[in-house]
Amino acid sequence: MKPHIVFTVINDLHYDQRMERICTSLSLAGYRVTLIGRLLETHKPLPQRPYTQLRFKMPVNKGKLFYLLYNLRLLWHLLLHRYDIYGATDLDTLAPHFIAATLKSKPFVYDAHEYFAELPEVVNRPMVKWIWKKVEQLIVPRTRFAYTINQSYADLFERQYKTRFAIIRNAALLRNEIIPNIKPEKYILYQGAVNVGRGVEQMIEAMQFINDCKLYICGKGDVYDKCTHLVQQLGLESKVTFWGYVPPDELRSITLMATMGFTFFTNEGQSYYYSLANRFFDYFHAGVPQLCVNFPEYARINQQFEIALLVNDLQPQTIAAAANRLLTDAPYYNHLRQNCLAARQVINWQNEEKKLLAFYQNVVTETLT
Repeated sequence: MKPHIVFTVINDLHYDQRMERICTSLSLAGYRVTLIGRLLETHKPLPQRPYTQLRFKMPVNKGKLFYLLYNLRLLWHLLLHRYDIYGATDLDTLAPHFIAATLKSKPFVYDAHEYFAELPEVVNRPMVKWIWKKVEQLIVPRTRFAYTINQSYADLFERQYKTRFAIIRNAALLRNEIIPNIKPEKYILYQGAVNVGRGVEQMIEAMQFINDCKLYICGKGDVYDKCTHLVQQLGLESKVTFWGYVPPDELRSITLMATMGFTFFTNEGQSYYYSLANRFFDYFHAGVPQLCVNFPEYARINQQFEIALLVNDLQPQTIAAAANRLLTDAPYYNHLRQNCLAARQVINWQNEEKKLLAFYQNVVTETLT
């Protein structure tokens, strides 16, 4: 029997498509997999998966106290239960895995989905950044097995800590489905966390200058209320629809029917500047062209497959001009759309899965056999 791997995240597991893909791929390859998250007040029953899912109910769900209590709860669980491989997902669950794996002489894996210490929520708070940076500095140089989502992050970690990171991208699963040509309604789609620095506010402001098209926002986050108030303030209620959290299968249907998507980030910290968001892949896998910020990883893929119209700033007028071009320039729009269909055949989870399985087979070979 293959080893038992434990992964931990701080979300409620329901909308984490990357971890669903990773855990499913490893489970189908014969590994026993346990994924641990937290139980929120707004929780829904989890769908059946081929791996074990656990959620911890916490007395608080935000702030420094939450992170402290959650990490202590994780450490207690990891010490009391037997696992063969300890897989930390991002910096906010790194310490419990490192401690448990070290005490038990088991392999430890760091899966860095983002450059956590450079997130806007962290980088603008000196004490918070100092704490997380210390955790990173203490553990990452001692990490033997690690992977991340793109070349830029891998280069950053290697320069700082001399630790090699493999690259396993957040590519969407290539599905055998019909990509619609005719769409009854024109709408621009945002999917993902409605958090600071994601360009949602700027897109809402741009809707003042975009005609005959609506904006759908699927997700919630720390600026969700701010965005709903902005829509009311600008009188855009008829043009902007907030869907809140949408289950993955329903979100897929909404994405397939979108006219365009957008992947925007402000340049607040290196995590966003060097990001490669899940939605970037989800849009082109649905055959949907997108507006995208001209940051390195997006430009890198766009040079290979022109699937997006890149924008150099997030001024509402700049965004509106780009959106209006996609709405009115049919030959250019169809060019991007055909490139989306070509890109999905090359950049997909089926290909990234091969790297994932090879990575964990190497962990097993070097430590458990």
